[in-house]
Amino acid sequence: MQYKSIKKLEQGKFITRYDVEYETIDHEKKIYEIISRNPDIKDEDDLHNNDPDAVVLIIQDESHERLLINKEFRLAVDDWVYNFPAGLIDPGETADQAAKRELWEETGLELISIDDHIGRSYSAVGFSNEVNVCVVGTARGEFRKSTSSVEEIEPGWYTKAQVRELLKTQPFAARTQAYAYLWSKE
Repeated sequence: MQYKSIKKLEQGKFITRYDVEYETIDHEKKIYEIISRNPDIKDEDDLHNNDPDAVVLIIQDESHERLLINKEFRLAVDDWVYNFPAGLIDPGETADQAAKRELWEETGLELISIDDHIGRSYSAVGFSNEVNVCVVGTARGEFRKSTSSVEEIEPGWYTKAQVRELLKTQPFAARTQAYAYLWSKE
């Protein structure tokens, strides 16, 4: 595919819709619809999105025997979905600062150690250039309601056996499902 141009179509509060024009190997015109957190994409370089937009938290308890997974009402699918705590990185924040803030806002837990970072990944590579960084760590504390009135979140600690059962019957976000499957295997 050969990049040709990009056209901004609609500006929302959090995302912007674009049409990207490519030329296929057989010289046909291909228009691809995308959304982005970047409200000002001007060219092909801007599509690459080198800076992470959001953090995803892969968190265990202090015993490292339970995994933190949120059950969250997701408006886009009008259903409860199991997923890792996650959120946007605010301007001026590092990924680690955003991880601590998001964990506290969504669950009430304290991030006591950051053990690793999993490099850049795309949230939904089929239609967005949003980039995430996964922060792997350990947390402690007591659960409480989300600080946001527009998020319905029920955080929980789950053992490997409990995760295996959830995977059989409950809807998951894809990244959480894949990690939880591997984590919970016997």
